[in-house]
Amino acid sequence: MSSSDYWEPYSAERLETARSEGRAVLANMTAAWCITCLMNEKAVLSSTEVSDALERLNVVALKGDWTNQDPRISELLAKYGRTSVPLYLLYPADGGDAKILPQILSQDDLLQELENAVDSPLSTGVTQ
Repeated sequence: MSSSDYWEPYSAERLETARSEGRAVLANMTAAWCITCLMNEKAVLSSTEVSDALERLNVVALKGDWTNQDPRISELLAKYGRTSVPLYLLYPADGGDAKILPQILSQDDLLQELENAVDSPLSTGVTQ
């Protein structure tokens, strides 16, 4: 899998479908003019390690483009108390609430978060 072909266009419907399948979802709300977004894309999100992890863990990766202030993405930003991008959300496979990831991503932290989202206590029956 190449570094960027795992992204699907964000829609609330696709998010719900993936969640109903019991899959973890990484949602990336970005914009062409967002310098932080572009930095994260280049340094972390397009890395071979991240794309390999997404494939191995069967995580759905959704990208929402807010360049032209898409109202569906504005609604999602507002839901999470944000007024702009980047917004990175990681929905666990167990159907729990989304975790808001830092605006500046690190590859190691993202890889760990992806593992946690797939192997969360609710989905394995293990309590912490």
